[in-house]
Amino acid sequence: MKQEILDILKRYNSNKTRLMDILWNVHNIYGYIPDEALTILSKGLNMSKIDISETASFYHFFHDKPSGKYRIYIAETVIAKMNGFHEVVKALEQETGCPFGGTDATGTFGLYETSCIGLSDQEPAMLIDKVVFNNLTPKKVKNIISQIKSGKTPLEVANPDKIDSKDVSYIDNLVQTTIYKSGPVFFKSNTDYKDLLIKCLDFHPLEIVETVSTSNIRGRGGAGFPTGLKWQLCREADGEQKYVICNADEGEPGTFKDRILLTRSPKDVLVGMIIGGYAIGSNYGIIYLRSEYWYIKEYIENKIQELKNENLLGENILGSSFSFNIRIQMGAGAYVCGDETALLESCEGKRGTPRVKPPYPIQNGYLGKPTIINNVETFAAINRILEEGGEWYQEMGTENSTGTRLLSVSGDCEKPGIYEIEWGITLGEVLEMVGAKNTKAVQVSGASGECVSAKLAKNRIICYSDLSCNGSLMIFDKTRDVLGIVENFMHFFVEESCGICIPCRVGNIDLHNMMKRIRAGKATQKDLDDVVSWGKIIKSTSRCGLGTTSPKPILTTLDQFPELYKEKIAVQKGPLLPSFDMDNALLDHDNAHKELSNKNAANE
Repeated sequence: MKQEILDILKRYNSNKTRLMDILWNVHNIYGYIPDEALTILSKGLNMSKIDISETASFYHFFHDKPSGKYRIYIAETVIAKMNGFHEVVKALEQETGCPFGGTDATGTFGLYETSCIGLSDQEPAMLIDKVVFNNLTPKKVKNIISQIKSGKTPLEVANPDKIDSKDVSYIDNLVQTTIYKSGPVFFKSNTDYKDLLIKCLDFHPLEIVETVSTSNIRGRGGAGFPTGLKWQLCREADGEQKYVICNADEGEPGTFKDRILLTRSPKDVLVGMIIGGYAIGSNYGIIYLRSEYWYIKEYIENKIQELKNENLLGENILGSSFSFNIRIQMGAGAYVCGDETALLESCEGKRGTPRVKPPYPIQNGYLGKPTIINNVETFAAINRILEEGGEWYQEMGTENSTGTRLLSVSGDCEKPGIYEIEWGITLGEVLEMVGAKNTKAVQVSGASGECVSAKLAKNRIICYSDLSCNGSLMIFDKTRDVLGIVENFMHFFVEESCGICIPCRVGNIDLHNMMKRIRAGKATQKDLDDVVSWGKIIKSTSRCGLGTTSPKPILTTLDQFPELYKEKIAVQKGPLLPSFDMDNALLDHDNAHKELSNKNAANE
């Protein structure tokens, strides 16, 4: 073991900021991170074992003990539970002989639940280590496990034709890619990246920033901060070394648009990063890719190499003095790393704990240097903005929500998949477009977003000033248990909280337990009032987006579906618990004391 670990350390020059990569290398060899490996890493990185273990234990996909030769993770999302999840779970337990959270007697299989893996349009879905399986049924599970038992690897089961993992057809063989509607911005196949970069390099970097500012494009990760302003502030920040980071940690339940962009338009994303680097004065970029998307990693790396071969990436791009390189940083399963500061911590080889702001990443980002962090979709849109001009982009959408955006649509509709829409469209128009019928509720922007009544909200505008949307719509018809969906979301936040903020760590558990009580018909009106007040506390005292949005599933459904909660309120007949009677309690104490004294006297 020692030599293998030493080889890994050498590969990364014993650089502790690359700890995530080092841990993945160890995990890939042994299937977990042995204590002996921690000892060797501790010496090689000049870190304590506790510090290394602390980082590893933060992430869902790092194990510290044998967890099965093949680790199976099934996504426990609300969409999966609408499509046969429980039957698939039973089949997995039966076929593997494995309990959830443990391994089978032979150590062949480990069985675990995990959060959304970016396949809400084709669930139930699971990962067997880095290989994905979708549209699961008990019959399909039986076939997969049977083949593995017969000696095949998960990759051989999923890819019997041995398609090269560097080719997009490999990904298409594993998962569906359904784009129902594309528009003027995304998925264009005729972009001449060489001509585009020649054009951009002829501009002064400030002109690039000005064009992006004119477009008024806002970040597509959820916060909606003006991209041009972010780039301008980062360019003006002190420091010669600056960084560009693409946030591809698409962990929001129901969202899968970034997966589609990275497989259908990867060079749009990569070239957008290059342009961003030129604009702010950076020569280094990182794609932070969620580990659930490991099956597209080699494909993206191949596209990076193609750009290098064409001298569009790397040293002295197109003969200029501008150089820019990109590497991929794999996550390891932590929703909170979608927060830009938690992502920075993870990139630096630490726990994904959100930082206190200010300072902001544009001032003090990766390795303490000025850094721009933008979403996959934002970088992909930059190409078209530079091709057509900022004014062209600004003419689409609304005054404060310009351009187009992508929607990941899943749930109860005829056509789940990807849609490019202009800001300003109504929710009702989108529901009609996707074939949603008898819709009761729509979860906008995933678990951290807003749940709205399809009836009450059909005329609401999808834009930043009304129904803000980070790219996800989960649709639920009138047969669905809305309160059950809320309970699932609260369980998600309990599991994904980093635990640094006490109100978030403790409060979400209380909210989750309260939802259980409400669904069981054991809550009172006071309990509902408490939920509202607790939610406000959690929102106002948390340092990142997880805590500030985690109460929203309850608060927004209370607003849109108050009748569902009223139906569950227990009819209170007297106090739920007997009132505390101090006099009787003291009398009982005196009687007990006298009885004990009498016994002691008799024994003497």
